[in-house]
Amino acid sequence: MNQVINLQRKIKFDLDAVREFTASLPEKIDETVGRSFSIAFINDARMKQLNSTFRGKDWTTDVLSFPFEAQPFEPGSKNLGDIVISAEQAQKQATENGLSLEGEIKQLILHGVLHLCGYDHETDSGEMNARELELRDKLGI
Repeated sequence: MNQVINLQRKIKFDLDAVREFTASLPEKIDETVGRSFSIAFINDARMKQLNSTFRGKDWTTDVLSFPFEAQPFEPGSKNLGDIVISAEQAQKQATENGLSLEGEIKQLILHGVLHLCGYDHETDSGEMNARELELRDKLGI
């Protein structure tokens, strides 16, 4: 089961709707069938710290994914990993792109999930972007 938690207070959104969307993903994304992941919504300050610590980039970003690396004693783990989303960045980008906050959050979740599934738009030849566009259409986002 996927876990969704809100660790920030500044941006208001429908957490139940996010949980419902997240729960529906295994029906639509083959790579997530039988697998779980967690999503945490955080503020910009915390996201900047994480981005600096884990990527060496001293600015905030919208979404980070942390794939689960199974220990030798945990073969066949069903945990994909964790996704963190800056609710403030999601709100800002939704406004900039003429989207609803809910739509932007869904896009960020999808982007994060694809990273957990092994896709990497920084190193592939467009495979992640193509898969993301295909799934946005399938998911109606």
